[in-house]
Amino acid sequence: MSRLLKDNGGFALILTILIISVIVTLSLELNSSMRTDLQSAANFRESVRLGCIVRSGFNIAAAILIHDNEDNNEDSLREDWANSDDISSRSASMFEQGRFELSITDLSGKIQINSLVDEDGDIDENHKKFLETFLGLKEFGLDPEKRESIVDAITDWMDEDDEVTGFGGAENPDYQVLPYSCRNGRLNSIEELLLIRGITKEIFYGTEKKKGISEYLTVYGNDGKININTADPVVLTALAGYICESEDMAKDWIAYREKESSDLSEFNKYPGLLQFDDYDLLCTTSSYFEIESKGFIDTMSKELRCIVKRDDDGVEILSWKIE
Repeated sequence: MSRLLKDNGGFALILTILIISVIVTLSLELNSSMRTDLQSAANFRESVRLGCIVRSGFNIAAAILIHDNEDNNEDSLREDWANSDDISSRSASMFEQGRFELSITDLSGKIQINSLVDEDGDIDENHKKFLETFLGLKEFGLDPEKRESIVDAITDWMDEDDEVTGFGGAENPDYQVLPYSCRNGRLNSIEELLLIRGITKEIFYGTEKKKGISEYLTVYGNDGKININTADPVVLTALAGYICESEDMAKDWIAYREKESSDLSEFNKYPGLLQFDDYDLLCTTSSYFEIESKGFIDTMSKELRCIVKRDDDGVEILSWKIE
């Protein structure tokens, strides 16, 4: 009997140890689960706050653009919308926690690729020649044959007919081995250019030695006009080469618009443009903008990118993306 009790006592001790081990394991798992849930809740709370912060940045940017439209008749890099660093630096004072960084880019200072096709679906020869001039800039390093082939391929991608343009064009039969065909219409995004024959990632995005074409193009806009007051020097160089047949004229334009005393209300007041009263590629006002608002709380961040169209009625959102 005594030996039996001793055996039972040993079994009870083992059983107790096992039960305690299970309890400890469950407690640790529960504790870990609770910490994970708390962290998830905290992250969700901060994510909601970040969403509010980036939206606040957007609302401020939209208000600046609306006020600017009411205040003057031209858009230039001198204006508040183009100099948002001051607003960004003061954003931390608007919130108990967090801040935003704001930037506004004038898309009317870029080349409207969709202007290559007119409202009837036909190719606009003036814009086609301008596109050839743009692609021929030394910054892109394209030889004449490659440049012409790319323009022909873009033309065939966008026009409504099935006739191959020039020697470098490409219609539906040329894309048969791929899971897509020619759009036969205007592009929905600049990235769509990567689908067109001849346009490589190196040409589109650029390399360490050469610039890419994508940062100077936009699918937004419906008149093909470029704001000479805000256009990038590369775009101005292409404009100067096409209009004045002298790329060096772009340097004079940049120097002119940087002078505080210069009148930027009319493009024909720029050097070399006095003889033009109504040129179909130039303007001094803008309608399409990209707003980028980045929110920060400690190590967390969130980014909002949107495209807006501004007119006398306010701001219309065309594209909205939060990451």
